[in-house]
Amino acid sequence: MSINISTDKQKLNIDFIHQFLTRSYWAKGRTKDEVRTSIEHCLNFGVYINTTQIGFARILTDYVVFAYVMDVFIIEEHRGNGYAKQLMKAVTECPDLQNIKRWMLATSDAHNLYKQFGFDAIPDPSKIMGKLII
Repeated sequence: MSINISTDKQKLNIDFIHQFLTRSYWAKGRTKDEVRTSIEHCLNFGVYINTTQIGFARILTDYVVFAYVMDVFIIEEHRGNGYAKQLMKAVTECPDLQNIKRWMLATSDAHNLYKQFGFDAIPDPSKIMGKLII
């Protein structure tokens, strides 16, 4: 079965994305309005079989210096078919992102996927700071 990956926001199924994210370990409880707002301000990748959405990723970026990969998923019933690899290939090869110097992401369980695309532990994490509001 072949998939189509698109950055067209008009094709995104917000209800589908919200339903998945609100059950995920990293976005549990995120509201539909929060999902909609996050999509409005990012470069988004929808993954489709025919017209049915089966996956998603969004990239927060300035298109020059920095890209943060977020909310990457393929729904459970379509995992194991290489679709996540195809999605990450589309993200990392996207013409609009080829000037990016620093890519980042956070994951608890998909290290092996991201390592295939050059992601690794930050060499000196003491330089990275954050602010988490729970």
